[in-house]
Amino acid sequence: MSKFRVGIIGVGFIGTLKHLEGLAANSDLCDIVGICDLLPDRAEKARANFAPDAYTTTDYHEIVNDPNIDVVYVCTWNVSHCEITCAALEAGKHVMCEKPMAISGAEARQMVETAKRTGKKLTIGYQNRFRQDTQFLRGAVDAGELGEIYVAKAHAVRRRGVPTWGVFTDKEKQGGGPLIDIGTHALDLALWYLGDYEVESVTGSVYSKLRDKPQGNPGGGWDPATFSVEDSAFGYVKLKNGATIFLEAAWALNDKNPREAAVTLMGTEGGAEIERSAAGYEVSLNTVLADRMIISEPNASTPGSDGFTTLGTLETRQWLEAIRDDHDPLVLPEQAAVVTEVLEAIYASAASGETIRF
Repeated sequence: MSKFRVGIIGVGFIGTLKHLEGLAANSDLCDIVGICDLLPDRAEKARANFAPDAYTTTDYHEIVNDPNIDVVYVCTWNVSHCEITCAALEAGKHVMCEKPMAISGAEARQMVETAKRTGKKLTIGYQNRFRQDTQFLRGAVDAGELGEIYVAKAHAVRRRGVPTWGVFTDKEKQGGGPLIDIGTHALDLALWYLGDYEVESVTGSVYSKLRDKPQGNPGGGWDPATFSVEDSAFGYVKLKNGATIFLEAAWALNDKNPREAAVTLMGTEGGAEIERSAAGYEVSLNTVLADRMIISEPNASTPGSDGFTTLGTLETRQWLEAIRDDHDPLVLPEQAAVVTEVLEAIYASAASGETIRF
C-alpha cells in the first residue's frame, strides 16, 4: 500500500505538538506534503522540522484542492472548523478535525451530513480516549463490572490555568472558553462510557467571576479587556434513558482539587473514578463484596509528562489505519456532534435561564 499524503492546516501548539509529532511518528503510513498556516514563518518552521520536502501556504484552499492530498488535518480556530472540514470533504479528502467539532450543533450536523454524502471519513481529535486508564475503564464498563451506569460526573477544572497564548480568550474566534475548550474532553469521555447519546434536556450556568483576577496564573497574566469568554461553566445533562451527567469546566476556579479530562462513574454494581495528578492519570474501581467496600487501583495509569505527544501518535495511527482498512475510527463524528450540541445547550440555558429540551 502506498502512503497517505497528508496536508495539515494550522500548525500552532496543537497542530505541532500533537498532530505533526503524531504524523512523523507514523511515517510508515503517511507523508506530510502540504503545510498551511496564517503565519508564514510558523509554516516554514514546521516544514523545516517535520517535512522538508513539503510546500507551505497561507491559503487553506491550496491544501483542500490539492489533488495529490488524501487526508486533511484541520487544526485552526474553532469558528473555522466547519467551513474548512466541509470544503475538504467536498474535495474528496478524509478529515481529522481538532476538537471541539464546531461552535454550534447546526455546524456539527452539517459536517456529519457532508461526510456521509461524500463517502469520506471524518473524525474529531478526542485523544483522551486513547489513554491507558481510559481504555482500561472502557473495558471494565463493557464487561459489566459497573452494572448500569446512571450517574456520571465530567471534570475539567483548573484552579488557575488560563491559556494566555493564541486566541483562547477570544469568543469571536473560539466560540467560548473552558467549556468548549477542555469541558468538551470530559463530556466526550462521560458520554462514551455511558454509551448513550440520546439527550433529553440540558441546564447550564456560566460564570465570568475571575476574569479580572489574573494573579497566580502559571501561564502569566492576561488582559481582562480582551478576555471575552467565560472562566467557568457547569451543566446538568439528562439522557432519555434517565441517566444524568454533571459537567464542570473551568480555567480559573477556587477549588483545591482541580482535575481535567477526568470522570466519575456510578453504577448499580460498582463505581469508578479517574483522577489526574502531577504524575498523570489514574483509575480506581469500587464495589461492595461480602458487605464491605472494596476499592482497587489497577496498574493502568497514563504518564502526564509526555502523554500529549504519545496520545497524538496513538490517535494518528488508529485514524490512518481506519482509512486504510475501511472501518470506523474510534471517535465517530455523530458522537462528537452530540458533544457540541450539549455544550451549545449549556451556553443557551445559561443565557436564557431555562432548561433546553432536545
